[in-house]
Amino acid sequence: MDAEIAKAEDSRARGNEGQARVCARRAAGMAVREYFERRGKVIRTPSAYDLLTMLVEDASVPSELRRSASYLTLRVNEEFRLPVDVDLIAEARKLCTNLLE
Repeated sequence: MDAEIAKAEDSRARGNEGQARVCARRAAGMAVREYFERRGKVIRTPSAYDLLTMLVEDASVPSELRRSASYLTLRVNEEFRLPVDVDLIAEARKLCTNLLE
C-alpha cells in the first residue's frame, strides 16, 4: 500500500493526475481487501473499484470512511476532472490508516 501511495504522489508530482488516481485507488483497494479478510470475509474480486464499492455499502463501517471510499469510486468527466474537489491520495491514505489500525 505504501508503495502505491508513493507512486501516486510521484505521478502527481510529474503532472500525471490520472495515474495518481489509479495508484490511490489501488492502495485503497489493498487496504479494503485486508480489512475484509481480517474480518473473515471471502473476497473473490481482484478489482479495487469493486472492493471500494463493497466498503461504501457496508453500514458497519464509519460514514467518514465510506465517504472516502465513495470519492475513490467517482468517475472523471469529459475534461478528465472529478465532479468534486477532493484529494484522492489523501482519501486513500485515510482509508489505509483507519481500516488497518
